[in-house]
Amino acid sequence: MNPVVAGITYRALLGRRRIILLLLLPLALIGLAVLFRVLGGDDQSAAVQLMQKFAISTMLPLLGLIAGTGVIAPEIDDGTIIHLMSKPISRPVIVRTKFLVAASLMALFGAVPTYVAAWILAGNEDGIAPGFALGALVAGIAYAAVFLLLGVVTRHAVTIGIIYALVWESVVGNFIQGARKFSIQQWGQTIAKQISDSAFVEADVALSFAVPALIVVTVVGVFWAGQRLRVFSLTGDE
Repeated sequence: MNPVVAGITYRALLGRRRIILLLLLPLALIGLAVLFRVLGGDDQSAAVQLMQKFAISTMLPLLGLIAGTGVIAPEIDDGTIIHLMSKPISRPVIVRTKFLVAASLMALFGAVPTYVAAWILAGNEDGIAPGFALGALVAGIAYAAVFLLLGVVTRHAVTIGIIYALVWESVVGNFIQGARKFSIQQWGQTIAKQISDSAFVEADVALSFAVPALIVVTVVGVFWAGQRLRVFSLTGDE
């Protein structure tokens, strides 16, 4: 990790309008949790439903899209990445640093609010809060890698990412049983299921598949992005 690249990336991302988007989704999750509790929905069923339907299925992929593409795609689009690549810094190191920045944002804006919202509704009952927090963390890291890769390989990363998050993950994954095996959010729910003892937590993917899949997607995504940036021309052409 290069601290200079990390500092530049944090300042660029958190200083733009993306910080508002990064904050809106977690605040909406916590706000819904508070509302449910006020209305008497402070039970395990409500907590699990909110975590599965909003935190993991909606908030997390959108946060991953914002963080993953945001750490590098704008620099490629406006050409400022050229200045960074002209420095004596390995391009794979640049990618790995930006990935770590995106992953840290997913932990802060994804995993932490997930734990808080689940705790508001279910406290420490049956490990629901830590289970979904861990599931959100590992799934968020995988999302960061995938969307970072998209930000490097195409200038249409946001459009493709939205299609993936809303169509494949939310629609196809919910209606076609076999597609769930290749869904990052389903892998995250599998991790949550292993930590939580609640009968309301469901998982459609085996742990023996989910864990290797999360590792492979993350490692391959970061490695591939590094290789693509390595051959990126200083003129700005891929």
